[in-house]
Amino acid sequence: MRLTTKGRFAVTAMIDLALREHSGPVALAAISARQQISLSYLEQLFGKLRRHELVESTRGPGGGYSLGRKSEEITVADIIVAVDEPIDATGCAGKDNCMGEDTGRCMTHDLWASLNTKMIEYLDSISLKSLVDEQLSKGVSIEEHPVKRAISTQPVVKPIKVTAPNSVFALGNAFSK
Repeated sequence: MRLTTKGRFAVTAMIDLALREHSGPVALAAISARQQISLSYLEQLFGKLRRHELVESTRGPGGGYSLGRKSEEITVADIIVAVDEPIDATGCAGKDNCMGEDTGRCMTHDLWASLNTKMIEYLDSISLKSLVDEQLSKGVSIEEHPVKRAISTQPVVKPIKVTAPNSVFALGNAFSK
């Protein structure tokens, strides 16, 4: 099995999301900038993650993504399977026909099938929370940006600066100068 960029990027983006979701939904553009992953690629990955209910999306100003479940309930295997990453070391994709339709299994089929089981067990034993905790213990800095909302709860009061005369007398004075 060779883990492609799809699986690696999905796990990386999910760690980034889990690190920052405490301050509200996280924009994919922000993850894209921090992790140097194409925004359009992230949109594809997060569409798949959303369909598997690993993330939830919030639309509108201040929107973005948040985890669909607690980070301790999401495993690396969940993430990799959600983005259609094959976890299979057999040459026949587990169909028992490594040598062709009529000849059946190759001599090493059981070895690779056993490796598949071990890989899935291992990836299923690692939670997203443990990966986040590992990053925090390494001192990863999480910059705190205030969440910008389009609608404020407080009215914006701006002083009005009048440059035009406000009476007939002021108008006359303006012309006499």
